[in-house]
Amino acid sequence: MVIDSTAGPNCGETALVIPVLWLCGPPGVGKTSVAWRIRARLRQGRVAAAYVDIDQLGMCYPERDSDRGRHRLKVRNLASVVANVAARGATCVVVSGVVDPVHRVAVPGAVVTLCRLRADRDELVRRFRTRSGPEESVAGVVADADEMDASTVADVCVDTTGQAVPEVVSAVMAAVDGWYTVTGAVSPVPVLAPADGPVLWVSGVPGVGTSMVGYTIFRRTLDAGRAVGYLDLRQIGFGASDGVDHHLRAANVAAVWRAYRDAGAEGLVIVGEISAHEAEVPYVRALPAATLTVCRLHADRADLVRRILPRGERGSWSQPGDPLLGLSAERLRQAVNRAVTDSEALERAKIGVRVDSSGRDVAETADAVLAMGAWPLLSGGSGR
Repeated sequence: MVIDSTAGPNCGETALVIPVLWLCGPPGVGKTSVAWRIRARLRQGRVAAAYVDIDQLGMCYPERDSDRGRHRLKVRNLASVVANVAARGATCVVVSGVVDPVHRVAVPGAVVTLCRLRADRDELVRRFRTRSGPEESVAGVVADADEMDASTVADVCVDTTGQAVPEVVSAVMAAVDGWYTVTGAVSPVPVLAPADGPVLWVSGVPGVGTSMVGYTIFRRTLDAGRAVGYLDLRQIGFGASDGVDHHLRAANVAAVWRAYRDAGAEGLVIVGEISAHEAEVPYVRALPAATLTVCRLHADRADLVRRILPRGERGSWSQPGDPLLGLSAERLRQAVNRAVTDSEALERAKIGVRVDSSGRDVAETADAVLAMGAWPLLSGGSGR
């Protein structure tokens, strides 16, 4: 059985094939770290490689019985994202994340090389626990690993047991040598009408808490029994350029929201940075049928210092492209200064509805956002 997709941004008779390398495997095997470094190595070689974490393209709940694991939803969104990054200059895409272990992946507009990463059970469990994975999930991780070991959907398999990430990167690139040079033409994915419905953008500069506040609102909405989607702008913006490409992000938001809406979502929460230079305009244009509310979180310097300085340390999840991870104390202080300057520019521009997060924890800031009344899926207050 082939997983297909019927939604995307391009139209016409034919479109160029975009090579995609998809690294799959159980949680803790190293998919994200390896994929991110492969992209970095390709870019060092002047290959315009994009990156996508497939799990970020399926955060829409509750999932349908007809698409357990949301595999079809993720592949549909991947087809759109691949087309969008190609339109912005990418020549290939590296993907990481869980894959359907039963059905072979087919992504319209792309030729997919599927590489499975595996590790011996003891090492896999150790890695999972090291990254603070919950103990109650260990049995599920082992079951996923067993299922993938029995699967035949992957093109190649690389054993990561006893190997550091750089060694795995070299092994994968040797196993799939030349994957990013595939050429040809295929039928493109079709265009669908823009989706309507409420979209809440929790925005601001680094350190104000956009991700945690937005995710809290998303979780509260689910807990209230509503169908809702979530999207991190940074995680859908790793295209051909290292800079922030709001046009690419906006195109991906529009495509993913269309798919989530078709899957039954009543609303969408997006999180990510905004600038004072009309960064919201591409999103307004990309979402002409939706009701977009931009909520701009603000924090004073003391709070930005308190929140940004610890960001140099590795957390439980190594977020792809985290610009603060691993920075020295001096560079983190520079990041604070940039955040303060950018925040002052946003204050002058008066972009979005301002919510002050200074002195507030995540739950209190989420309460303040909901109190604006701009999120119809929850009626004000804490929603708890």
